[in-house]
Amino acid sequence: MDKTVEDLRAIRLDQFIAHPPAKVWRALTEPELVAKWLMPNDFKAEVGHRFTFRTEPKKQVGFDGIVYCEVLELAPEKLLKISWSDHKRADWTVTWRLEPEGKGTRLFLDHEGFDPEDELQQLSRRIMGGGWPSQFRRIADIAAQL
Repeated sequence: MDKTVEDLRAIRLDQFIAHPPAKVWRALTEPELVAKWLMPNDFKAEVGHRFTFRTEPKKQVGFDGIVYCEVLELAPEKLLKISWSDHKRADWTVTWRLEPEGKGTRLFLDHEGFDPEDELQQLSRRIMGGGWPSQFRRIADIAAQL
């Protein structure tokens, strides 16, 4: 019997999106489109660019509503890797990988760096792990409009 071991250090997801990588890429990298599915931001698709996401604070995990990020890696229509920090407890990376699949795109998400020993980080991982799948649907909806 196979046992799936939960990865307490990461959230890993993938989903097929029935739109080509170029459209999915736009949804992931154009600031006004990212604001529609994730959060308001000052993102630029340039390695080294520092930016923020802003949202409602989440007091139960000590989050003030500001996510500090930097573009770490970028390969158009293939890979986007950013740092994701609250400048307190969170020091994570979020990586999006796009792979052409038929007429669509297989979209992978790796949100990594959670501390298995930190209760608040594990609560954050559970909350975000529950939230990321709905973001995939929103990305697909935006790609459909492009």
